[in-house]
Amino acid sequence: MANITITRVVHHYLETIGLARSVNTKRTYRNGVMQFLEVLRSKNINPDKTSIKDISEDSVSWFISSLKDYSPSTERLYLTAVMGFFEFVVSENLSDINLPKIRLLIKHRARKPGQRLPQFPQDDIDRMLEYIETLKTTPIETDEERLRNLRDRAFLLTLADTGLRVHEACNLRRGDLDWNEGHALIIGKGNRQAVVRFSRRAQQAIKDYLNARLSLDGASGRPLTSLPVFARHDKGAGKRITPITTATGRNIINRIVESALGANAVGKITPHSLRHYFVTRVLRVSGNLKLAQELARHRNISVTQRYAHLSDNELDRGYWEVFENNI
Repeated sequence: MANITITRVVHHYLETIGLARSVNTKRTYRNGVMQFLEVLRSKNINPDKTSIKDISEDSVSWFISSLKDYSPSTERLYLTAVMGFFEFVVSENLSDINLPKIRLLIKHRARKPGQRLPQFPQDDIDRMLEYIETLKTTPIETDEERLRNLRDRAFLLTLADTGLRVHEACNLRRGDLDWNEGHALIIGKGNRQAVVRFSRRAQQAIKDYLNARLSLDGASGRPLTSLPVFARHDKGAGKRITPITTATGRNIINRIVESALGANAVGKITPHSLRHYFVTRVLRVSGNLKLAQELARHRNISVTQRYAHLSDNELDRGYWEVFENNI
C-alpha cells in the first residue's frame, strides 16, 4: 500500500469506519471526506492520481476554509472525520504527517458550535405542580399508595424549590434537615459540602409525608436521623425503610407527568428540568445572577448565565409594548 492514491486510502478508511461505527456515523464521515476530496480537486490536486505520500497538512487549512457555509456543528463533524482520516494514514505508515500540527490548526481555526440555552416547558411544570397538590387528598386503596402519593408530592416540590440534583434528593437523610433554619446540609457534586434551602411548601410536604410514615420509621429499629427522607414503598421494600434510587426518582417524575399532562408528555420533563425551573425562577424574581449561582451551586458563573435569558412570552410582551401600545 506504499504508493496508493489518496482516493484509495479514503475508501480503506471508510471501510474501517463501517466496521466499528453506526450506519449514520459512516454516512457522516463519508460526506466529510468526500468534501475533503472536492477541496483537493479545487486546488488542482487529483486524489485519484496523487499518491498519499504527497498529501500535506495545508490541505486541512483549505478544508476548514471550505466549511464556512456549513453550520458549526456540521463543520465539527466533518473535521472529526478528516482528522480520523489523517490518523488512519499515520497508523498505517502511509505518509509522514504532522498530526499535532493538524490538531492545532483545527483547534484555532474551527468554529465552536453555539451553546444552546437550557430549555424546559415551564407552563407544563406549573401544571404538574398544581396537579401534585391533589395527591394529598386523592382517594386511595392502600396505605402504600397513600405513602407513595405523599412521597411523590414532597419529592417533586423538593426538586422544584431547592434546585437539588436528583441523586442529591435521593440521598437525603432525615438528619440532614434543619427544620428551624429550613436548611439541609448535603454532600453535593464534586464531593463538596453545601447548604441547601427549602421553601415552606417543600418543608410542609416533607413533613406531611414523614408524619404519615411515622409508624414505619419507628418500627425500623434505627435512629430517625439515619433514615432516608424519600423511601421506597413497594413489595420489594416491604416494611424496610430503604432510600429511593435515581431510577425511582425519574420514574416518579414520569408517573406525575403522565397523570398531569398525558402519556404523550412522558420524557418531555426530567428531574433536571426542575433544576432548570428553579434557577430560572430565581433569576426572574431576583434578577441577581450571583444569587442564582450560589443557590444553584454552580462553580462557574458562566453556567448560570446560560439561564439569564428572557422567555418567549416576555419577549412577546416587550415587543408588543414597544410596537403596539406606544403607537
